[in-house]
Amino acid sequence: MLRYPVLEGRHVALEALGSDHIDELLEAAADRTTFAFTNVPADRDAMENYVTTLLDDHRAGRALPFVQRAVSLAGRPIVGCTRFMDLRYSFARRIGDEIVPDEVEIGGTWLSSRVQRTGVNTEAKMLLLRHAFETWRVQRVAICTDERNERSRQAIERIGAHFEGVLRRHRPSTAAGEAGLLRNTAAYSVTIDDWPAVESRLVGLLR
Repeated sequence: MLRYPVLEGRHVALEALGSDHIDELLEAAADRTTFAFTNVPADRDAMENYVTTLLDDHRAGRALPFVQRAVSLAGRPIVGCTRFMDLRYSFARRIGDEIVPDEVEIGGTWLSSRVQRTGVNTEAKMLLLRHAFETWRVQRVAICTDERNERSRQAIERIGAHFEGVLRRHRPSTAAGEAGLLRNTAAYSVTIDDWPAVESRLVGLLR
């Protein structure tokens, strides 16, 4: 099971998700107005199940889930979630006493409306990418979204990720009325070769 890193910038701090975050996550979800293609639990039972599932995924080594805390807002409220997921260990590399992945995906991201189109999402992506490439030394980071989610796709393209194509009927849809159906996924990536230019771009966006 991967250890949680300390990831904090000027706009956002990423902290290990815990069951004690449920109430604050509900507050953040209640402030969100654009659910569309993203899984954002809207009531306590759904949020408890959401958190429990992510914590189970962490214990099983399938994910590293974070809450996003807005450093720049009074009281440093939790404003959403994100995570490392789809961890792939092609070469069983070790850094110190930890086996680290060679490829990861950044996903499961949602934010309260009050911090959308601020530096929070951009900085969170930079912190996660920097940790993946500079600490774990991964070769590739995937970033995926529902093919129809134009807002998400624009945000991914804005940071300089490369569009790889559409994976048809790839993952369960979270859109309203589509339970039990598989969505098409727009797949993007940043590789270790891309990282210097992407990092420079992100730094520029945060100035």
